[in-house]
Amino acid sequence: MTRKLTWLTALLVAALSGLAACGTAEVVEEAPPAAAPDAAAPAGLPTAGPDSAGMSAAGLDRIRPAMQAYVDDGRLAGVMTLVARRGQVVHWDAVGLRDVATDDPLEPDDIFRIYSMTKPITSVATMILVEEGKVALDDPVSRFIPEFGDVVVLTDAGERVAPDRPITIEHLLTHTSGLTYGFFGDSPVDRQYNESGFFTHAVGLEDFARQAAALPLLASPGDRWNYGVSTDILGRVVEVASGRPFDAFLRERILEPLGMDDTGFVVPADKRDRFTGHYQPQDGALQLVDSPVDGEYTRAPAWLSGGGGLTSTASDYIRFAQMLLQDGQLEGVRILAPESVRTMRANRLPEALVPIQLGTFLSPGYGFGLGFAVVVDAESSPEPDNDGVFRWAGAANTFFWIDPEAELIGMVWTQLNPFAAYDLEREFQTLVYEALE
Repeated sequence: MTRKLTWLTALLVAALSGLAACGTAEVVEEAPPAAAPDAAAPAGLPTAGPDSAGMSAAGLDRIRPAMQAYVDDGRLAGVMTLVARRGQVVHWDAVGLRDVATDDPLEPDDIFRIYSMTKPITSVATMILVEEGKVALDDPVSRFIPEFGDVVVLTDAGERVAPDRPITIEHLLTHTSGLTYGFFGDSPVDRQYNESGFFTHAVGLEDFARQAAALPLLASPGDRWNYGVSTDILGRVVEVASGRPFDAFLRERILEPLGMDDTGFVVPADKRDRFTGHYQPQDGALQLVDSPVDGEYTRAPAWLSGGGGLTSTASDYIRFAQMLLQDGQLEGVRILAPESVRTMRANRLPEALVPIQLGTFLSPGYGFGLGFAVVVDAESSPEPDNDGVFRWAGAANTFFWIDPEAELIGMVWTQLNPFAAYDLEREFQTLVYEALE
């Protein structure tokens, strides 16, 4: 059985400037950020006092007791919080426990299952190939996975019809492909997904993509926003277009160039003393869902999930997020061209598909770009957002947002099943914005 089953049960969850094709990220001659990188900084970016970044130290000091309250009342085992502004980490903290059984405290740089926070990384990988001319946003997916040339739409009335148009790469990036997960609804397509077992039976990404293509679509591509396996299919597109295994491509083109040394599909033995336990509430206590000692992420998966398969640390992910905030480069290493990043973090949905809705997680105010939810109407958003904020989250309640206007990144991570920590995320984000000076 693959780890996919675990995150399924938890998950709620333009022309582009071409760069010469190469095997590694491009090193550019641009000047570094105003605050020079500090190689010794443990937070993944330079650290600074809040005042120097235009934030209130007293305001940020309110975060720790607010997060501790979630631990003290038994709702969460532990919580990690991180705030970066203008390229500097101004707050990084952890409260509670990494492992309840051993009473081991949670440390800020412990390793978390980030589940769907894998999706932005896979989306960046896809855009690298777009820049190289190996993939185009309007390419049909069948160019890379022929089986997707024969898909059909299954209507709610049970009728099978031909789609109005082929699935394209952009449809996958924007979750308008017609693909689904199977557990958000009770349509005929959802039921077929749930009955197929392909999440747990697939062996390798090629097999997963082939089995997904054999299932019907919820709607014609482009007609509906629906969260599903689109980003996992992009993982296979990356393999075919690059000629490299998916995990190798991520490592060579994103993770290693950015110094994301603790991010991967497996937590090795020598790092498991930093791997968090994954919990769920049961009978008034927190029960272990996935062990940090011998659980799913301690062994290779049957197939590599570009939609939800990575583990990571705060110090790794903040480097990825800062690269996006800085239009595709970090510390002189360019991952994407500025035009690509700006395209990714802009809403790509037509007015008829905005706002998107996924249970109660994303509510009025959000559109969707190429891999992220994007705030298009801050007045309607329940969070204290600015227009242009882009964000996503993971099934075990790991959240991040990036605010280009405020030059701000926030992350609050825990490991809880099911995905339901909205209060935690919104309280944290409110405290962060209140600390802005």
